[in-house]
Amino acid sequence: MSDVVAELRRGVATASAEETQAVARRVAEVLPPDVVLALHGDLGVGKTTFVQGLARALGVTHAVTSPTFTIFNLYHGRERTLVHLDAYRLNGAAEMEALMLEDFLRSPWCLAVEWPENVADWLPATAWHLDLGIAGDERHTLRLRH
Repeated sequence: MSDVVAELRRGVATASAEETQAVARRVAEVLPPDVVLALHGDLGVGKTTFVQGLARALGVTHAVTSPTFTIFNLYHGRERTLVHLDAYRLNGAAEMEALMLEDFLRSPWCLAVEWPENVADWLPATAWHLDLGIAGDERHTLRLRH
């Protein structure tokens, strides 16, 4: 088990967006080839910030923004494709199927899903589940359930 996975299972706190992105860069180094990363947490906990760090580590050179209105954004990095999905407005597996995401998932890929509870019946059993939050001292928290 990698150090970052063990750390995330215990829980990590970050004090800035840069620190959250640094954790994401470390996660990118240990992700399996084709993986769904379910990012749980309320508005403002740093889900998109985490994906920005992930994208940077994967060699994505375009600006990564929240796909709230487009539902998903597709980025091609040096070594893998990153699909950033915002499932906030989706309701279940049927709406996921209509997006035809499988057409864009060419190995190796990472699908980062914000609001994964809205499409929980679509997520594979192998998905990594990362809980993001804000602690009482305003630091952001990350904990891996995987």
